Order: sequence, then structure tokens, then C-alpha cells
Amino acid sequence: MEFENLLPSDILKPYIKYYWVCTTDEDVSKEIMYPTGCLEFCIDISGGNTVRHFGDRAATMPRLEVLGHMTQPTTATVTKGTTVLVTRFYPYAMPLFFPDQASSFTNSSIDLYDILSMDSTEFYNLIIGQPSIDQKIKALETFLVQRLIKSDKKRDQFKLMEGLCRHIYKVDTFRIENLAACCGFSERYIQKLFLDWVGLSPKSLHSVLRFNKGLELIQSSGCSLTSIAHECGYYDQAHFIKEFKSYAGITPSQAARLYETT
Repeated sequence: MEFENLLPSDILKPYIKYYWVCTTDEDVSKEIMYPTGCLEFCIDISGGNTVRHFGDRAATMPRLEVLGHMTQPTTATVTKGTTVLVTRFYPYAMPLFFPDQASSFTNSSIDLYDILSMDSTEFYNLIIGQPSIDQKIKALETFLVQRLIKSDKKRDQFKLMEGLCRHIYKVDTFRIENLAACCGFSERYIQKLFLDWVGLSPKSLHSVLRFNKGLELIQSSGCSLTSIAHECGYYDQAHFIKEFKSYAGITPSQAARLYETT
């Protein structure tokens, strides 16, 4: 597969980490994808074919796909020549662009047509009609900015969620009572906000982010698994192994061996 990352315009930088374009140069059978702690909007710009596997469930990727937070490993079967333009949102930004509660997208692939109906058909035709990736992204950004303007009344709550999530990013060990004390809201209200805006509980988001930090260190640091577990704030190596396997489907040592051979 070939990947290219592109940064959003200034107006969308608070909400979008980056765009990326993925082109599959050969048929791929069940490519493993791990939870990322982000939400994605995926556009098939090639007329290819991708089937996502969620445990025992399989779903053909729609041309315009809203992909919620994952809490388990998933796989994808992709045909050669498929090219997908992906918008990777920060974990708390999706409700500014899509009207449904974020938890309705969790562990799911949703067709944008089911959310926006005919507006999505017109948008897809516009994207496909653009001759280059840069022009496709320009059309995508116009669409996203229009959605952003319509959600202006949600900006204050967005700022609150941004602050809460940034607090979670900074801590190695998460406790909901510490987050409540920091922001001055009740634990129950915070839990509701996270289901509405993120689609995961605060603790689950922290766990996914911690898993990703561990996975990145396994891929790049060369450190021992004990050191990585400590660096990521796990109680001990047994805790690290259990949580890592729940998100990756394999143990940290199996992941380390996998990356040694790639």
C-alpha cells in the first residue's frame, strides 16, 4: 500500500489531524487495523472494493463512510487499485460535522447517505468530478467548512471537550474523579459528554491512546516490553499484555516479533 499524509487548512486544523490518501497496489486479504483513538471519514475515490470485518460481522465499505472509534482490532479485504481519501478527526470533533451522537458510530461503519441523504450523493459526485487529489481535498474542505458553520452553537461544548481530552492525553494513569475535580463538572455529566462527543467513555479513550503509545514504542524504540509498560503507565507487564491484546488481538511480544520481520 502507498500512503500520503496532507495537512488541513488553518480553519480546520483545530478539528482535523490530517488527511491521508491510501492506494492499494495489490489485492489485500484481511489487512489488520488497530484502534487509533481517532474518528475517520473515508471516501472511495477509485470505485474499488473494501470489505471491513468487525469480529463475526462483515460490511462492504460505502463510497462515503463514517468510521467510528474502534475498541477491538478489525480487518479489511481490499481489491487492487482501490484508493481512499481519509479525513482523520480529533476524537472529540465529529459532532461538529455529523449530526448523530458519536456513540452511534462506535465499532461501526456508517454510510453517509444514511446520515445526510441526498446531500451525500451530490457531494460524492462533486468529489469524483475533481481531476486531482488537491482539488478533491479542496472540495472536501468546502463541504466540511459548510458543516462546521451549521454547528456554530456547539462551539462552547467543543472547547470543553477539547480541554477534557487534552487532560487525558497528559496523564499516564486515568481517574475520572481527577478529571471531574479539574474541570468542575460531575463524573456523570462528563461520562454523558464523552458518549455524545467521543463515543467512548473517558477511561476507554485513555486506554486506546495508551495502547497506541505502546504500539508506537514497540515499532520504533527497541526498548524492553517492561520499559514500555512502565513508560505508558501500566500497573505492571501483565496489565500491559492484557490490555494490548484486547486492542491488537496479539500480545506485545508477538507484535514486537511481527515488526522485526517487516
